[in-house]
Amino acid sequence: MDLKSLIRDVPNFPKEGILFRDMTPLLQNPKALDFVSQNLVKDVDLTQIDYFAGIESRGFILASHLAATHKKGFLPIRKAGKLPPPTKRIHYALEYGTAEIELPVGHGKIMIVDDVLATGGTLQAAIDLSNLAGYTVQAVGVLVNLTFLNKMKFNNKEVLSLVQY
Repeated sequence: MDLKSLIRDVPNFPKEGILFRDMTPLLQNPKALDFVSQNLVKDVDLTQIDYFAGIESRGFILASHLAATHKKGFLPIRKAGKLPPPTKRIHYALEYGTAEIELPVGHGKIMIVDDVLATGGTLQAAIDLSNLAGYTVQAVGVLVNLTFLNKMKFNNKEVLSLVQY
């Protein structure tokens, strides 16, 4: 399936010089959404996954759909101050600033999911936070990997992705 044709380029969003990859058209296509749910995990042993953890906000959409499709739980990785305690937080650097994310404290085996992997700061912070909060990260997957901006690996393998730029 040609997923790239369902991802819209939005120049200068959210700020000048950024080319935003909008997955809204893909989400509006039930066949594409099903394709993503089946293929983003094709190399993942789902018996080793208890939860799909989605990074706010578009990662929520993908991870919750994966959780429902594969009969697993969903965990939100949110901006700081949005979840009730007990949580763990981590502060990290972005391409254009800093941020803090949090996750409920718990345990279990997870797959972290997000929409786009750019430089890797947020995804690496989510991995570190998950470990800090008590989870074991089994897999990491993104819809779009901007490979020209990162060489990120997880467990010495390329990050799972369905679209690369």
